Amino acid sequence: MADMMTVQIVTPDGLKYDHHANFVLVKTTDGELGIMTNHENIIAPLDVHEMKVRRIDDDSHVDWIAVNGGIIEVQNNLITIVADSAERERDIDVSRAERAKLRAERDIQEAEAQHRIDEVQRAKIALQRALNRINVGSK
Repeated sequence: MADMMTVQIVTPDGLKYDHHANFVLVKTTDGELGIMTNHENIIAPLDVHEMKVRRIDDDSHVDWIAVNGGIIEVQNNLITIVADSAERERDIDVSRAERAKLRAERDIQEAEAQHRIDEVQRAKIALQRALNRINVGSK
């Protein structure tokens, strides 16, 4: 079927997502990238973002996935994302993500007060990931 793409997301825990789609929206380090069938082949680094996958069965059937960075490869209607972690909207524990957000905010304040720049950066990344999970999990 020429009007669809296969979307696969792989993490160190294995294959996290494998479905057919007719549209995918991701956020690369250079900005948003909308992908439709027969898109030119590319490889690009991804930001922490909420990925949108419009499934082929119905235009209103959209999967939202919290992707924490990684790499996207588009080749011949196969989209492969390799990421440290990725969670579908239905699999996100929002209360756990809220606790991670609070913990990251506290860690940022403590690290800034003690001028520990590396720890500030790590905590900011943790905060960004928690916020991403909250946004996706609340859809």
